[in-house]
Amino acid sequence: MSYEERLDRSESFEDIYRIVKQVVMEKYGLRRGGMGLVLASLPNEIAAYHEIGSNAIVLNASLLKAVSSVAKSKKILNSYVFVVLLHEYLHTLGFDERQTRELVRETVTTVFPSDHPASRIATQTIYDVLPELRNLPQPSIISKPLLIKDFDTDNVKYIG
Repeated sequence: MSYEERLDRSESFEDIYRIVKQVVMEKYGLRRGGMGLVLASLPNEIAAYHEIGSNAIVLNASLLKAVSSVAKSKKILNSYVFVVLLHEYLHTLGFDERQTRELVRETVTTVFPSDHPASRIATQTIYDVLPELRNLPQPSIISKPLLIKDFDTDNVKYIG
C-alpha cells in the first residue's frame, strides 16, 4: 500500500506517526523511539514544538481543532497532522529549524504527488491551504495538556 493510501486510511495519531517514522527511516536512515504526544493550547502561530532533551512532541490542540472544523476531508486533516509530526520528529533527531523546513519539503514532495494536501501544506502553509484559519482568534481558554495514550508503541515490549 502506498504512503498516500496509508495516510488516507489512518485513524489515529499513532497510524500517522508510524508513516512518519517509516518515511524518515527509508529516506535518511534515522530513527528515534519512545516519543510521546501531548495536546495543549498554544498560540495559533505555533503548530507544535519539541523541547530539546524531552521525549514529547506538543501539538497545538486549538489549531488542530480549527483545522478539523474547516478541513473538507479527513485527507486534509491527516495531511496536516503528518506534516506537523514529520517536522517535529525531524527536530527530535537533532535538525535545526532551517534544515527541518528543507527536509520536510523534500520528504513530503517525494513521497506524495504535488497536488496532495500534504505536499501543499509542506510547500506553503496551513493558512494558504485553509485560508479560513487566517482570522482564527487566539485561544482564550488554556486547557490542561492531554497526553495521548498509545502514541509510539512500536518499541513497547511485554515483559511477563
